[in-house]
Amino acid sequence: MKTSIIINRLLAVVAALSLGLALVSCGNSGSQSGSSVGSKGVITSTASTADFVFPLDNPEVFLKNVGFDAVAETITLPLYKGMTQKGDTAWFIITDASDRALAEQLGVNWAPKLANAIGTAAVQNVGFMNNMIIFQGTVDFTPDRFLMAGPNVFPPATAMPGSVGDAAYSPLITKGDGIVLNAPQVANGTGLHDKVVNIRMDMMAVTMKLTEGFYHDKGILYLSTDASDPVAATLEAATLAPNMNAAPGLASNDPKSSARAAIVPIVNGQTGVGNPDRQGLISAILGEGSPLNVTEIHPRNSGEIPIYSPFWDVHPAVWTDAAIAAGERRLVKHHEDIAQLFENGLLVSGGSGPPNPVLGGLRAAGFIVNCPIMALQ
Repeated sequence: MKTSIIINRLLAVVAALSLGLALVSCGNSGSQSGSSVGSKGVITSTASTADFVFPLDNPEVFLKNVGFDAVAETITLPLYKGMTQKGDTAWFIITDASDRALAEQLGVNWAPKLANAIGTAAVQNVGFMNNMIIFQGTVDFTPDRFLMAGPNVFPPATAMPGSVGDAAYSPLITKGDGIVLNAPQVANGTGLHDKVVNIRMDMMAVTMKLTEGFYHDKGILYLSTDASDPVAATLEAATLAPNMNAAPGLASNDPKSSARAAIVPIVNGQTGVGNPDRQGLISAILGEGSPLNVTEIHPRNSGEIPIYSPFWDVHPAVWTDAAIAAGERRLVKHHEDIAQLFENGLLVSGGSGPPNPVLGGLRAAGFIVNCPIMALQ
């Protein structure tokens, strides 16, 4: 049952969406330190900024025209107003574009591989009228996100996402011009995305909570907005968007055919708030902080053949009992390190999909998380 605070918050959102005015603020309620998590609003761990300080030096922020707060781990983005085919207002952000010139114009990440998803359900065809995007699909933000640990913590016994896309929704959109935008919806008459910290319709700006991770031994902060799997959507406080999984390239990073790039969550890393080797999905469910996932690429290091994509192909890795008993379990921050640990038999696949050669044969799980990288340590 929703509390009066949640009800009042949603009423405030509806009023703001109707008037296009006023400040709507979602307090950061945090996750509970026990085995279950349930709230409507921004959900972060109780230790997200305590055990991983970002940055040690000046961060490289990839998007332009944004407000970045490294201490609060938030980013303030331009807010765009669109409409659904039913005439309802839908507010959205843009984080990536498949066209380089448009990406530079908008100040967002260039992700040319997203165009490989055109013609699949992963890309929503939209209209354009009166300088406004007309969406076929939209999001229901009314559910309360709820996560309850399973007998072994992970997988969880219950996972209920806090927002759910309808049958036509995907964050990827195209007007039929061959260009794809990553344009997640973050607010409408039903409420707000769980990552929203602050939204200002009068200033056309929205502040969203970021998630910690690693790339090549460096800290990154990324924005989790959508996931094609209900457990991932719940863990990431993201919108459930099953259509995303139609994007091609399972376990493939081929820039000519794949719209995906690889991300590795460690399932059973060490736990404990303040533990320098803490990492993993079990730790995250326990409320200790971000799972500290590891990506294989970021928007500025794609080389001559760009391979970055915000559509992360999830490849779970599990420490073996033998590795744990031998004291080999530790924090890992580089995908090549993960590949070597897998080849050495210390890590095994948590997925049953095709093997990924970039990760030494670690297998894909078969679902996607939409997590554009915002900043690099």
